[in-house]
Amino acid sequence: QVQLVESGGGLVQPGGSLRLSCEASGIAFSVYAMGWYRQAPGKQREWVAIITSGGSTNYADSGKGRFTISRDNSKNTVYLQMNSLKPEDTAVYYCNARRVARDYWGKGTLVTVSS
Repeated sequence: QVQLVESGGGLVQPGGSLRLSCEASGIAFSVYAMGWYRQAPGKQREWVAIITSGGSTNYADSGKGRFTISRDNSKNTVYLQMNSLKPEDTAVYYCNARRVARDYWGKGTLVTVSS
């Protein structure tokens, strides 16, 4: 059974940092592209960042220069380091694992940026 479990969300002040983690089980983690998405209240889910199986990364404009995605294949875990957080970053953040026709999602972790 495939599981993606996110952690690390919480309440942070504007300008602060958080590191999200997503631990995967039930898949050959190293061959999957791993991504982070987010969904703010009343909005559609949007892509945030991706890291390929080879380690290449790409970011949505909203997170460029502030967010860093990384992976540790020995721990089956992908991370999202978020710095200089803004109130508009408030959302539920979801982890995604994708390979060819396979597409898996976690249940999300809530990030709230507020003073």
